[in-house]
Amino acid sequence: MTTTTLAALVPLLPFLGALGGLAVGRTAPGFVRPLAILPTLTAAVLAVLVAVRQGGGRAIDAATQLTPTGSVPIDLALHLDGFAVLVAVLVTVVATCVQLYSTAYLRDDARYPSYAALVSLFTSAMLLVVYSGDLMVLLVGWEIMGICSYFLVGHYWETPEARAASLKAFLVTKLGDVPFLIGLFALAADTGSFRITKILAAVAHGGLEHPTLIALLLLAGVAGKSAQFPLHTWLPDAMAGPTPVSALIHAATMVAAGIYFVARLLPVFAASGAALVVLAVMAAVTMVGSGLAALAQDDIKRVLAYSTIGQLGYMSGALAVGDRGAAVFHLISHGAFKAVLFLAAGVVIHAAGTNSLAAMSRMSGLARRIPDAYWTMTVALLALAAIPPFAGFFSKEAVLVAAEHTALGDRTVAPAAAGWTILIAGLLAAVLTASYAVRLWLLAFRGRGAEVPDHGKQPLAMTSVLWILAVPTICFGLTAGILGDWFDGHALTPSLTTAVLSTGVTLVGGLVTYGAWRHTTALAARTPIGAVAAHPGAEPALVEAEAMTSHTAAYGTIADAPDPADPGRLLLGPLHRHAVTGFHLDALYTALFVRPVRAAARLVRFLDREVVDTYVNGTGAVTRLLGTAVRRAQTGNVQTYVSALLAGSLALAIAAVVFANVNAGS
Repeated sequence: MTTTTLAALVPLLPFLGALGGLAVGRTAPGFVRPLAILPTLTAAVLAVLVAVRQGGGRAIDAATQLTPTGSVPIDLALHLDGFAVLVAVLVTVVATCVQLYSTAYLRDDARYPSYAALVSLFTSAMLLVVYSGDLMVLLVGWEIMGICSYFLVGHYWETPEARAASLKAFLVTKLGDVPFLIGLFALAADTGSFRITKILAAVAHGGLEHPTLIALLLLAGVAGKSAQFPLHTWLPDAMAGPTPVSALIHAATMVAAGIYFVARLLPVFAASGAALVVLAVMAAVTMVGSGLAALAQDDIKRVLAYSTIGQLGYMSGALAVGDRGAAVFHLISHGAFKAVLFLAAGVVIHAAGTNSLAAMSRMSGLARRIPDAYWTMTVALLALAAIPPFAGFFSKEAVLVAAEHTALGDRTVAPAAAGWTILIAGLLAAVLTASYAVRLWLLAFRGRGAEVPDHGKQPLAMTSVLWILAVPTICFGLTAGILGDWFDGHALTPSLTTAVLSTGVTLVGGLVTYGAWRHTTALAARTPIGAVAAHPGAEPALVEAEAMTSHTAAYGTIADAPDPADPGRLLLGPLHRHAVTGFHLDALYTALFVRPVRAAARLVRFLDREVVDTYVNGTGAVTRLLGTAVRRAQTGNVQTYVSALLAGSLALAIAAVVFANVNAGS
């Protein structure tokens, strides 16, 4: 088979698996799990084969016209460059691990067939985005991911948190998709094509008439999909979905799509220096703000969610300084260790019976109960904190080196202001990342108090994938000197200055947090555990759903816990109450948008009921009155009819005489 044929099969197989799973979900449930795993696993093998054949060399393009439009044609096109083939490997490997993990995590879930089918469809849609060479076909995958996320985040639809989170994720991302769609049409109008290769060729020859407007419109969609400020608020709430879904969204699909899109079309954004500065500011605010918010969260998954937002900020920062190689390198590295973190968090929640770090800090022996999750999560947190030699160190250093070169004028793709913004924000975010990573590890695995409930040995399907994904978490960064050809030929190796500086501030952040923990841990006995919903023997998904419900019931919110022993409170001080709510952005959006829209809706409803309906009902009432009057005249008595006829005739005659006399007199 040709490389293009193999590439076409990669997104097609999970799609067929989704259709098959839905078709036999009720009639033959025994086939659901094979149909969930095998097509995705086969797609992963084919994606690796495509990557080997492409080899980081010249891009492979193939296209056929999908439909004549009369103006700008839409092509079913493939564009396979080094970025595309490596990201496709990441997507398929993570999706396969998620499907395998889910067989144990949701082993008794009645809705597992539809869940597995949606995960497969989600995977197929992301692969369509990755391989597509036409923006309209890419948009199809982009929107399918949006609807899949709505259903998957709302999987526990019995809980109010899941219902609200799924709707919020859908609406916020759609808010960004409206200008995104306008931007795509404007881009096609300027360049005369939806084909990525033709668009880039037109940009290279100065064929873009409105670069700033188009770039800003497209950035709105990217901010929504990749959870960047100010449209990032949906992602922490999306933790109400099952943990495997969180792993898939954060590591390899939805939030990665926006970063990948900008990387694909970076020359379009680089045509406007103003757009790159806007992207840099957006990335800087995202990195720092999410780091502060992560340090204040009590829900272990919300810590990881804000962590994802921050790491996406690093990727956006690399794009803002014009280095898409560093951005995609960090995207792949982050995909590996973030998948480990979320899947390990699922094991932790199952074992502890709670998602509350405050509750975990008052339990002992959790690390002994779940050694696989403990060791793999430790490795992944070290990678997240960018400690050498783990993958996160090399990929984050690539971002900081790119920012340094732009700030010092060694690279002129982006303004120097963008470089300084990303470099300073990146170093500050490195301190915060190390701080919340150490806090999570200490509270979860170094708790003191009653022994953790014994849930028995964790299923092999859940623990095995942790070690599979731990391999690239440890080793992928070491390929930085080898994979240059896959990333536009740019060197991805760290520089001494940024390596020493970033590692130094990282160690400072970690050590300060450890000191704060030692200081506050004596206060742990003053506050009861509160939010625990442990059911030995229950499936992990059930424990997670009940843990979310009990957390809100115990503390009044899913984000916070009144825990004086939390080192995050000591480190943040008065800022903690603002950081735990995400700096009140939800409240701000409620005041600026939600309440006015609801008020307008109430006004429209009032006008419809009290004004429009009044006229409509009045017309009907008059008609009914006339009908009643006419009905009463219909007595069925012939004499009455003759009398009425004679009276009417007499009246007409008198009227005629009077009218004639009047006319004669005049």
